[in-house]
Amino acid sequence: MKRPGEWIKSWKHRRERLRQRPVADFAYRVVVGVVGLAVLAVGIVAIPYPGPGWAIVFVGLAILASEFSWAHRTLAFTRERYDSVMAWFRRQGRWVQALGAVFTAAVVVATLWLFGAVGWSAGLLGLDHPALDSPIGLGA
Repeated sequence: MKRPGEWIKSWKHRRERLRQRPVADFAYRVVVGVVGLAVLAVGIVAIPYPGPGWAIVFVGLAILASEFSWAHRTLAFTRERYDSVMAWFRRQGRWVQALGAVFTAAVVVATLWLFGAVGWSAGLLGLDHPALDSPIGLGA
């Protein structure tokens, strides 16, 4: 098994050989772009939910940053902003942190309601009520 340093060196060598073939290089960059944007989109959708939303965003940006300089700059900016906001949030009192948790919970419930998950799960429990159904007709 290769050590991490050897693997990186081998990958860089393969990538440089690929750059010498314009069509293959373009195809590779397109694949990286599509995969990176898909991962980034999933991460953005997952941000308000409990779990690794921000981690997925950073992975998507890292995939894009492997080929695109704008993504590298965006990744650095986003990391810096995320770290500063989280440091600020940790310095706040318990009531601000509780308000943040309540806001997050409200966003989660609202999106689940919009996507019809609230009405669907309430129907499983026999709690059918029109107010629980999605206002945009999803999940019916």
